[in-house]
Amino acid sequence: MKSAQEPLLLRHDDGRGLTTLTLNRPEAFNALSEELLEALQVQLDALAHDPSLRAVVIAASGKAFCAGHDLRQMRAEPDLAYYRHLFDQCGRMMLSVQGLPVPVIAKVQGVATAAGCQLVAQCDLAVAARTARFAVSGVNLGLFCATPSVPLSRNLPRKAAFEMLATGEFIDAAQAQAWGLINRVAEPEELDQTVQHLVDQIRGKPRLALALGKQLFYRQLEAGTRAAYDDAAQTMACNMMDATALEGVQAFLDKRPPAW
Repeated sequence: MKSAQEPLLLRHDDGRGLTTLTLNRPEAFNALSEELLEALQVQLDALAHDPSLRAVVIAASGKAFCAGHDLRQMRAEPDLAYYRHLFDQCGRMMLSVQGLPVPVIAKVQGVATAAGCQLVAQCDLAVAARTARFAVSGVNLGLFCATPSVPLSRNLPRKAAFEMLATGEFIDAAQAQAWGLINRVAEPEELDQTVQHLVDQIRGKPRLALALGKQLFYRQLEAGTRAAYDDAAQTMACNMMDATALEGVQAFLDKRPPAW
């Protein structure tokens, strides 16, 4: 049980460019209260201006990864303006994950439902324990998970995404991987090691290349094919002018490791 003095969100910096943000409401299954959403937003805004950052991991304490919005808090104030503000607040936080110039990895140790599943889908990468389960279960309460459908439909095949949204049924980690919601599945005792291996792979790549690439990746998904190729060509041209890319190409030609 978390004491009243513990923060809703824990931050750990490893000193080598990795920041881990841990949802810390285990007694509430890490539900995204207004206060937790604000805590996430504050940290994401700060990280966006950290030039030493190389990767972010979003993790959770306790048995659940995230049970979605705090339904008790939501039910206490049945007002259209309040609900619109709440979902706008959540959407801004989700877009901040996408806007970070480094890869963001969800480390899913337990159940991720509704907006919790949305957070997994919004992250650039996701690694889950084999025992983790996923659902967008609002429809079971009479509330279609409309905002979670945004990243879900951009990660999963359409019919798979709509099946999750229309039935509210859980899928296991293996199915989530097969449908593209997560990248890797690990045994629970190997989850930390699997995430760290992915972080180490990312950390070995030039930050500018990944920053430019991440921005382009999401921009071109929303564009037509011709516009996407135009944008991609300009991005690669700018990337190629960077010293790290020039060195990387020269090192390949010289058959030696790059001096980054």
